[in-house]
Amino acid sequence: MSDQKPQDLSVALNRLAPVSPAASVQRNVLRTRHGELDFARRTLIMGIINVTPDSFFDGGRHFEPAKAIADGEAMAASGADILDIGGESTRPGAQPVSENEEIARVLPVVRGLRAQVDVPISIDTYKTKVARAALDAGADIVNDISALRFDPGMASMVAAEKVPLILMHMQGTPRTMQTEPQYFDVVREVRDFLAAQLFQAMDAGVAQDAVVIDPGIGFGKTIEHNLQLLRGLPMLAALGQPLLVGVSRKTFIGKILGAEPAERLEGSLAAAVAAVLAGANILRVHDVAETCKALRIADAIRFRSNP
Repeated sequence: MSDQKPQDLSVALNRLAPVSPAASVQRNVLRTRHGELDFARRTLIMGIINVTPDSFFDGGRHFEPAKAIADGEAMAASGADILDIGGESTRPGAQPVSENEEIARVLPVVRGLRAQVDVPISIDTYKTKVARAALDAGADIVNDISALRFDPGMASMVAAEKVPLILMHMQGTPRTMQTEPQYFDVVREVRDFLAAQLFQAMDAGVAQDAVVIDPGIGFGKTIEHNLQLLRGLPMLAALGQPLLVGVSRKTFIGKILGAEPAERLEGSLAAAVAAVLAGANILRVHDVAETCKALRIADAIRFRSNP
């Protein structure tokens, strides 16, 4: 079952009242140390740089810092608005790595990219020590797949640093999340969880306009759960926070198409366009150039403009 039962969320849901009126017009700007991210007129793209040997699609591809830096520069040149750097695989069944190992993997890449690109850099970690080290090295955003559940010090650290925070829903841990995930109502439960974690972040001092929410497609969900969430994105967007969605090359696409990760580009682009038209503000992707082209069409439809 999901991590929180519906009845456990009543206190957090009661607090939605002061948020909802202001959120009827969604926040359109995310302020970082290296500029503002404005998604009022188009969808933003977050390029994935996994500095790991075992990530499900690009494991080992960016493991050498020089290669990761070069690929990050290429992503920025191709249109990435954010670069997301992670040093621990979160594929189903993945084993955790130590804080020191994770820091050793990501810091050279953060420093190298900070010296070469102007776009904001996100650190993909649930560990306070890793996040703090990356922020000190030049990162701008903390992307916590645990939504503050795994490390009690994360919220206060992010609040003190005054940086944006991404909260993602995941049932269980990367090691256990795909062991028979179950929900009463996946869209409602994910929404309620993200609302509760938003309030936890705010209670720790994180500014509401600095929080991004992510439904965690593929993290403790079956194929049908993922499809229901993609259909239900408007319910999540109604919380009023910027909405990040990651569908790139994921298993549910492979199962629908009968395709291995290397053969999932077209399916990823289709899911990305669907997410944008349902309200996503940021897409986390492996294929930046291809996604940029697809989103020029999706954004023209969504924002009624000709970019």
